[in-house]
Amino acid sequence: MILDGKAVSEKRLEILKEKIEEFGLYPRLATVIVGEDPASQMYVRMKHRACERVGIGSIGIELPADATTGRVLEAITRLNNDPDINGILVQLPLPSGVDTTRVIEAVAPDKDVDGFHPCSLGRLFSGTPVFSPCTPQGIMTILDEYRIPIAGKRAVVVGRSIDVGRPMAALLLNADATVTICHSKTENLAAEMRAADILVSAVGKAKFVGPDMVKEGATVIDVGINQDEQGKLCGDVDFEAVKDRAGAITPVPGGVGPMTIATLMENTFMAAKMRTCDNTTVW
Repeated sequence: MILDGKAVSEKRLEILKEKIEEFGLYPRLATVIVGEDPASQMYVRMKHRACERVGIGSIGIELPADATTGRVLEAITRLNNDPDINGILVQLPLPSGVDTTRVIEAVAPDKDVDGFHPCSLGRLFSGTPVFSPCTPQGIMTILDEYRIPIAGKRAVVVGRSIDVGRPMAALLLNADATVTICHSKTENLAAEMRAADILVSAVGKAKFVGPDMVKEGATVIDVGINQDEQGKLCGDVDFEAVKDRAGAITPVPGGVGPMTIATLMENTFMAAKMRTCDNTTVW
């Protein structure tokens, strides 16, 4: 079974558009990008297009590559204090001259729609999430949409980054999976991966996961965005070699990627609803 993230994202965005109209809200998302990295600029444009599609207002703050940490923090402070802004997204990675940790921690927790603030991650790891990082939460949405059982299953997450691997493990644990996180120092990595009912790869290595690493009938989630020897877009998983062994698998492109943006839109709506409709926040 091919887990079509593109189709799921289209469905979720249409539902979200109806919800925004139903609640009579006008959520607003602010993006902050530092520098002129082409990939980052493309991702920001995609997010603004998604905003327009569902009825979320958006503004973009663009700062030069030589911007100081202080200048970025000033922009974040202005957005924190703007009552018309519901969500703030800082496009990562930031240039090496900017302190990424300070910038992420400067975002107001109730506007942290990217889910990277320590408060957001603390809530997630304590089992009471509000804003979860968009890529892992998007994966959970795909699993739910295709009715992939999670509770009681063995889940293996390959990669321990704070933006995907660790929050992915927390979300799976919160859904009652038995979770193992693997990384570069893991011994007998292939054996650990073969034990997984749900295998999530977020290592950033083209076609790293072959059929010898996948349990027969497992659900395989490919988070990787890489290029193969011919310069063609591919994931961490050798899709053609693994697809007949897996019970379900996400393609690249068209799998996890579209769900990341759809989840960002949902988080922004939730932030607006908490602030506007409930007149309160959970923080």
